[in-house]
Amino acid sequence: MNDASTPDAILAFWFEGDRNAFRERWFKPDPAFDAAIRERFGGLVAPAAAGAFDSWAATPHGALALCLLLDQFPRNLHRGTAQAFACDPRAREIARAAVLRDRHDLRLTTTERTFLYLPFEHSEDMADQNLSVALFEGLRDDPACRKPGGPIDYAWRHWHVIREFGRFPHRNVALGRESTAAERAYLARPGAGF
Repeated sequence: MNDASTPDAILAFWFEGDRNAFRERWFKPDPAFDAAIRERFGGLVAPAAAGAFDSWAATPHGALALCLLLDQFPRNLHRGTAQAFACDPRAREIARAAVLRDRHDLRLTTTERTFLYLPFEHSEDMADQNLSVALFEGLRDDPACRKPGGPIDYAWRHWHVIREFGRFPHRNVALGRESTAAERAYLARPGAGF
């Protein structure tokens, strides 16, 4: 293992020492940020997907770090490709145990909790979407979560897309799926595709 292969290293990098602040860089394309993830943590995603770090899931911060490795980092490392979503099922498995069985989320900051909930928001399964909005709605006491464009708003946006299309149309090209006429019309709208 290298210095980056610990939950603390991953969390220190991701949250920059403040686990209560939301950062725009997490959700906007930034080649420098993607390069930093690739350099420090790129070699950890495949082992994490294969179960090499499963022991981390025994603690709240370990489960959070594992979800970042499996859900967020692939999106930065493989933008626009099917590989960006390849670890999603494993991320949901870790998140489901952390949230529903172990209740690790209750021992995390609100901002940290959002990253345990995102694997459900990223799912194309309606049951996961229902769980996502229920979890995010539980963050309504935090003003940053309930503002327009905040985590609750985005959870509902994802929910509506899955309810309407049964999948995320903005992934169709990366996943080699043919878009329907309705999906093409949706994608042509400003702000579609998150």
